[in-house]
Amino acid sequence: MRIDENEVINIWLAGNTGLRNPMRIQEGFIAFSQSPYVGNLHGNENEMGFMKFLDDKGIIKNESGKDLSGSHARKWRLMFERYGFIYGQAKKQNGFEQDELGKMDDITPFGRSFIKADTIPAMQECFLRSLAVEQYWLPDGSAHFSPFRWILAIMLELEKRTGSSEFSRIEFGLWGHTTNPSYDINEVVDHILDLRERRKKAPAKRPFDRKEINERGKHYDKKSDNFLDYCDMNMRYLRISGVLQRKGRGLIIVPSKHIIAEALAKTTASTEPMLDVFKSLTTGAPLPTDNIDVAKKVLSDLMKQMKERNIIFDISDLPLNTPAEVNIARRRLEDIMAQTDEINYAADQKNRWQEISDYMSLLIKGGGKKEYDDDNVIEVPKDETPAYLEWTLWRATLAIGHLVNKPYEVRGFRLDSDFMPVSAAGGGKGDLYCEFEKFTILTEVTMSTSSRQEAMEGEPVRRHVSDAVLAYSKPVYGMFIAIRIDTNTAETFRHGVWYAKGDERQRLNIVPISLSQFQVFFERMFKTNQARPEKLVELIEYCLSKRDVMEAPAWKSHIDTAVRVGIYAQKIATLHSTGGMRIDTDDLYDLDTSKDVMMVAEDTVPYGTSKLKHDFPYGIYFGSHIKDTVKNRIGCVVGVKEDYILVAFEDDMDPQIIPADAESFEKGYYSLA
Repeated sequence: MRIDENEVINIWLAGNTGLRNPMRIQEGFIAFSQSPYVGNLHGNENEMGFMKFLDDKGIIKNESGKDLSGSHARKWRLMFERYGFIYGQAKKQNGFEQDELGKMDDITPFGRSFIKADTIPAMQECFLRSLAVEQYWLPDGSAHFSPFRWILAIMLELEKRTGSSEFSRIEFGLWGHTTNPSYDINEVVDHILDLRERRKKAPAKRPFDRKEINERGKHYDKKSDNFLDYCDMNMRYLRISGVLQRKGRGLIIVPSKHIIAEALAKTTASTEPMLDVFKSLTTGAPLPTDNIDVAKKVLSDLMKQMKERNIIFDISDLPLNTPAEVNIARRRLEDIMAQTDEINYAADQKNRWQEISDYMSLLIKGGGKKEYDDDNVIEVPKDETPAYLEWTLWRATLAIGHLVNKPYEVRGFRLDSDFMPVSAAGGGKGDLYCEFEKFTILTEVTMSTSSRQEAMEGEPVRRHVSDAVLAYSKPVYGMFIAIRIDTNTAETFRHGVWYAKGDERQRLNIVPISLSQFQVFFERMFKTNQARPEKLVELIEYCLSKRDVMEAPAWKSHIDTAVRVGIYAQKIATLHSTGGMRIDTDDLYDLDTSKDVMMVAEDTVPYGTSKLKHDFPYGIYFGSHIKDTVKNRIGCVVGVKEDYILVAFEDDMDPQIIPADAESFEKGYYSLA
């Protein structure tokens, strides 16, 4: 088809905007397979029932009264059908009856295989078989096509002309999912390259993109926002094939899957009877690697790439006589390459600490998006915050570095091929096991902020830390990180008592820290070039030092002060001769930590309970909040002397330490907050 003024644009959909993360389809499908809705997923009653079932399982979050139509259930059902996991409803346009295909809503043989896919590569292969099927009708009804094969064909033509298969977001949005095999591929690529060159010269990318969208939108009868909104969803679903990966906000062909891409792109449309198409879809469509020659070619190419990257491997123990055997060998090498890539990813995280902190900010807000520029954006989907919280804290640990165990041994959650989170860690094991040379830190995280936090997290967290204590021959510390720490949770960890097997009593070292507190400490470590795991242990030990002499509310305040002011702020008494001059954070971290430095406010009773009973600063403790009435700010007491106190005020992340005496309180310059 020629692209002219008579063009009518149709956007194809590889997924569903209501089911944002396709890697979650499996957990929903496994739940479905165990539900009473197998074979009964149509009709409002069943749809509402299945939606409630998914909500009860924690797979979706359907706020009370938000969805009364069962639309959530229909979105999941659509994806189950489209990828061949259940038998869909027979349609007249497809030319066959229901009984020729299979019972509607029943699980297919391919669906059973999908349930058994217990690794990311295995899951990707299932999706790849589905995406390769030509099941979408062309607009004129003359044939049906695979959007995935069509996009691969475009990207390979781009590679042929430019040397790279890279396909940017705006290019995909305007010329990817708006076209199909009825178009002349050379003309489509001409338009992409023309757009690319003109965009390079544009002084401002966003106005340029908007103008191009409006121009292309003249051929589209729906809202033009769909070009980019559907673009993000479609690219996300195409990436689950494992053949494509993220490149900026766009796509690129995975080097080790290039031969597979070439084979799939040879055909993009078909006139095969639709009954045969759907039978292929529901039984597991063939792939090029099912052919022994293609499988060996892919394996050979992968081995060549690994040798070029100096990655050590050995498959001499594996037979290579059948396509299945060759593919087993290939998957072994892919696992080794993936682990190598993850190690390289981990090494780079120290350079990404600001982005990691930005993810923390989004999580504190409950999700959202941050745009750095037109082509760089980070996002935390509101319905995936638990997985993103674990992932963000994992990245923070990698950034701090010095781990003894491998990055893939630290985490309990799954990643996709772009190192993005798929789902949170399963129950029964800790979230992050961070082993260092002289100690181990077990980090547990939760998005829960309610009074139920202690009931949900108190027992599992202590059990996981207890198991770690028994497993490691070095000190074990626990960090419990949540958006907000419930006081009852703090009280549980303050005691930290756990009885292991044989009634062995353990005193566990677990410190509850809010995500905002950890963010402050994390940022300060990097801003002061002090990003080392020892700093975390110093914080943990200092927080623990007060747990036996404080009740939970005071302990929480003590932890907050230690995090926000600095572990050694209590030693500022030795520097009071500065007369209120600014103290840099570097000074707080580099202060002498020898035993002769006074630890301020060791007493937990109000100062002055003896002969100074009625004298200043009676009733003021270490950790008390003080208001500066002149500058209208709140500070925290970090030192208490007989005739003055030391108050820390935050100033652009670095504390300013000010002495305050009785006279300053009498004149109203300061007061208890």
